[in-house]
Amino acid sequence: MTEPRIPRLYVALVHFPVLNKQGDIVTSSVTTLDVHDISRICRTYAIETFFVVTPLLAQQQLVGKIVEHWMEGFGATYNPTRKEALTTACVRNNLQEVSKTIESTAGRAPRILVPDARRFPKSVSYTEARRVLNEEDGPFLILFGTAWGLERNLVERADMVLDPIEGLSGYNHLPVRAAAAVILDRLLADREP
Repeated sequence: MTEPRIPRLYVALVHFPVLNKQGDIVTSSVTTLDVHDISRICRTYAIETFFVVTPLLAQQQLVGKIVEHWMEGFGATYNPTRKEALTTACVRNNLQEVSKTIESTAGRAPRILVPDARRFPKSVSYTEARRVLNEEDGPFLILFGTAWGLERNLVERADMVLDPIEGLSGYNHLPVRAAAAVILDRLLADREP
């Protein structure tokens, strides 16, 4: 049996530009749980790099302190698996920096995948997205929005918009770290046909 192909995939947790409840473009706050948990999810699914995207210096410093604590401080010896998970986490000011970083390591700009709680005309199924990830070389970048989701122009410019995660009750407002786990599992887990 051959090993499954692992696509060259990156994840960005975007704090700007995102929408607030009223639909205004804002900068959301970094939460420590998101940094910890999404790092662990990314490590589980062999994501190349997990980018935390925020233009706010104080928020960048917060992420830096979290990573430093688990990589070099007491946390590095206290919880080695957390250290391992955070090895791919880094902060960038904006998505242009993310794209340039990926292009410098992968040799070309990434194709952008965006999950959204709403269906768009160009939304694709997870089956179709998996096919693309398995057949094309990439790199690919999944943008996860915080607050009330990514600014609409980011969604419109994406190469692929993923179908919404639909539960059983009609309620559709998952925390971003839960959505990241579900989406990466749907895209990457080896399933029987």
